[in-house]
Amino acid sequence: MLVTGASSGIGALSVRALALAGHTVYAGIRQLATRNATAVADLARYGTDHQVDVHAVELDVTCQDSADAAVDRILAERGRLDVVVHNAGHMVLGAAEAFTAEQLADLYDVNVLGTQRVNRAALPKLREQGSGLLAWIGSSSTRGGCPPFLAPYFAAKAAMDALAVSYAAEVLPFGIDTAIVVPGAFTSGTNHFANAGAPADVDRAEVYDQRHRHLTDNLGECLAALIPPDADVTEVAEAVVSLVATPHGTRPLRTHVDPSRDGSEVVCAVADRVRADFFRRLGLDSLLTAGSSL
Repeated sequence: MLVTGASSGIGALSVRALALAGHTVYAGIRQLATRNATAVADLARYGTDHQVDVHAVELDVTCQDSADAAVDRILAERGRLDVVVHNAGHMVLGAAEAFTAEQLADLYDVNVLGTQRVNRAALPKLREQGSGLLAWIGSSSTRGGCPPFLAPYFAAKAAMDALAVSYAAEVLPFGIDTAIVVPGAFTSGTNHFANAGAPADVDRAEVYDQRHRHLTDNLGECLAALIPPDADVTEVAEAVVSLVATPHGTRPLRTHVDPSRDGSEVVCAVADRVRADFFRRLGLDSLLTAGSSL
């Protein structure tokens, strides 16, 4: 199994949860020897302490050569690849206008194009095997409540979701399942907010900050107030483990893990039902995954 963006947060949690469930897991991490050397050492220590089969593999999802090399290494060492977890992503926080077009392009490069590079590296083997699972870590923001000042991140996540839905139909005849895990706005247990990028155009950002200072300074606290005190982001990793354990052909298209209850689950249910109805009208029932054929 390959988990992208696995140096911290949901990616690191998913690697550990999958390994504890008995799987061989490769943690896709960029700059293994420098920037993320500590994360690599922590992973190795975890593997030793818990006697589980985990490995760090160099993976920069913004580079096709890196994605190809990561998959090639797994295939060379194991001979197969069964699950790809698309988790790599980056958040930004600030007024939409204050981000340059180049910043949005960089964000899409990680959050959207990165999944395409990894798919192009992995899918030939999964198709050859006639089996596999693409698990996508999405966001409830794509269809639920989406507060302002996170627009570039939300837009990228919405694009990734649309890509995942299209892939679901296209790869299903090859025996490959698609599952989209939809976390809510967890404000602890990840580095999303702590490491969020900022707008490059500071002058325009200041104009919006002056008008919305009460919100921009306290957005994290406002979101945190919606989260029950017992909410634990490890539930997202456990959802990934559960999907892996679910038999082929019965995995739901979406699994929501949203303690804030922002409405995404309701909207997605309607959207996926409409899509399923449209597929039936087109005579494409066979391309519907289990969770979208209700």
